[in-house]
Amino acid sequence: MSIFNKVRELFYGRPEKLASNSTRAERGQYGEDLAAAYCRHTLGFQVIARNWRYKRDELDIVCVDAGVLVFVEVRARAANALVGGYHSIDAHKKQVLQRGSKAYINQLQNPPKHVRFDVIEVSLSDDGEGDVRHYGNVPLFSKHYTTCLLYTSDAADDSLRV
Repeated sequence: MSIFNKVRELFYGRPEKLASNSTRAERGQYGEDLAAAYCRHTLGFQVIARNWRYKRDELDIVCVDAGVLVFVEVRARAANALVGGYHSIDAHKKQVLQRGSKAYINQLQNPPKHVRFDVIEVSLSDDGEGDVRHYGNVPLFSKHYTTCLLYTSDAADDSLRV
């Protein structure tokens, strides 16, 4: 564990360890909790929604970073998994993220001009510790991806709240 992580623990505390007999849902929730805490405390994001649902689609974490709306996909995996969380995002998951992000933006009164996608990978060790890796501004979609909204609002960051 790095010195930075130890100092961070002093100020923000450490989440409880994950039990060795935990279920898949508990491991996923633990990973999302670690990711949300990482977004708030380490990255300085303002978390505005967690587990936001629209029909059958879900967005893990929705944040604001300096006026940019950030959709964060959390991927919790065992530390010894063959495929890491970042590389586990397949075409189907990209479709879900695209539909969910469009639905989220469409329900905002003043949609932002800039949107980005981040991935947080949480590696869960056998002793219940979680190691967080952040991949910012991930190109999940083609460079011509758009949310199909043509609003030109210069609203403040507070307008991103629902």
